[in-house]
Amino acid sequence: MASWLLFLGSLLQFFTGSKAAVFTLQNRCKETIWPGALSGAGHDLLINGGLQLKPNEKTSVAAPLGWAGRFWARSGCTFDQSGRQGNCATGDCGGLLQCSGTGGTPPASLAEFSLDGLEDFYDVSLVDGFNMPISIIPSGGRGNCSAVKCSSNLNLQCPEQLQVRANGGGDTVACKSACLAFGQPQFCCTGVYNNPQVCKPSHYSEIFKKACPTAYSYPYDDATSVFTCNGANYTIIFC
Repeated sequence: MASWLLFLGSLLQFFTGSKAAVFTLQNRCKETIWPGALSGAGHDLLINGGLQLKPNEKTSVAAPLGWAGRFWARSGCTFDQSGRQGNCATGDCGGLLQCSGTGGTPPASLAEFSLDGLEDFYDVSLVDGFNMPISIIPSGGRGNCSAVKCSSNLNLQCPEQLQVRANGGGDTVACKSACLAFGQPQFCCTGVYNNPQVCKPSHYSEIFKKACPTAYSYPYDDATSVFTCNGANYTIIFC
């Protein structure tokens, strides 16, 4: 059995190489953004957890076989003279440029991945809310490999109860999910609602779904929001 597993691992590495995918993070926003990355338990940290991208800039990073994690973008960040400590209006990860294993404070639009070497699973999630448009574009893969685009700016149509405003006033910089805003089980799919047959879309999640039909709008939105591909690289576009 051990020799067979060794052979299978060698064969998998022959076809896929030591990496599972190359992620390209691209800023199409008019402003500078600060992408963050969070890896699942036991997986390598990519881009040291975070970096800065000016408008039209992009950067690429290779993920190893078996990697799982998420990317998001922070906005409205200011850092000290060292460039390492500060804060962000949305998606902040403890005031650090390099998030170093800390996730972004919701609401933040997420690009999520699980790469097992045989089939990749990926999605755009607005379960905790939205801070900027985000899309996933696969390239060079086999299988369905659909693009997942959330290109609408939900901040412009966010219900008042869900709005996050800059400095407590002014423009809406992010839009909370109903779960994040109200913390009620029927919106969070918790407690007696922790069942796809019981927890259904809400008025609020339907606003998200209408704007971004292929993104997760609430926890049990799997049917139209999970995508698969084999052997692809992925471009993650912000704005």
